[in-house]
Amino acid sequence: QVRLVESGGGLVQTGGSLRLSCAVSGTIFSIKAMGWYRQAPGKQRERVAYSSSAGSTSYADSVKGRFTISRDNAKNTLYLRMVSLKPEDTGVYHCNTVPEYYDWGQGTQVTVST
Repeated sequence: QVRLVESGGGLVQTGGSLRLSCAVSGTIFSIKAMGWYRQAPGKQRERVAYSSSAGSTSYADSVKGRFTISRDNAKNTLYLRMVSLKPEDTGVYHCNTVPEYYDWGQGTQVTVST
């Protein structure tokens, strides 16, 4: 059974930074394209960052230059480094494959205050 466990969220002020982690178990993580997804209040879930199995990356325009996705295949862990956070970055952050295939984990809440 595949498990996705996100952590690292919290409450930060505008301009602050956070590093999210996603521990993946039950599948061969190293061969999976992975993404970080964000669900803001009242909005649909959107993908904000993508990592291919080889490590190439891409980002939503709204986070480009501020977020960095990375992965440690030895630890089966996906990361999202977020800097210069804005109130519009507030939401629940999830990881999943791209396209999303597995059941969603509980996510980790990120709240950016003004």
